Amino acid sequence: MFVAFYTGFIEKEGYGGKAYFTGHPQLSNELIDALLVKEVSIIGVDFAGVRRGKEHTPKDQYCADHGVFIIENLCNLKAVIGECIIHTYPMNYAEMTGLPCRVVAEL
Repeated sequence: MFVAFYTGFIEKEGYGGKAYFTGHPQLSNELIDALLVKEVSIIGVDFAGVRRGKEHTPKDQYCADHGVFIIENLCNLKAVIGECIIHTYPMNYAEMTGLPCRVVAEL
C-alpha cells in the first residue's frame, strides 16, 4: 500500500531553497509507527522528508528496516487525492543521494 501526504508545501515554497529543507512539515513519530503497523510499503510526501534535520536520515533508515520506503518531494499530489494505483520506477542518476525514482499515478 502506498500512502501519500499532500500538504501543498512543494508548490507553495518551491523546491530547493533553505526554507524548503529546514521548515517543511513533518510526520509525527507516532504516525510513522502507526503506518508501519498497518504494513504500508511506501510513504510519499510533498516535502523534503518525514522528519527534519538530524532526524531525517535515521527515520528513513528506521522505515527501511521495517520494509517501508519514503518517497520525498512529490509534485502534483493534489491531482491524485483518493484511491489510485501508484507505479514507481527507479532512476539512475550519477552523484545523487537517496534512491531517485519516477512516480506515476494511474487514475
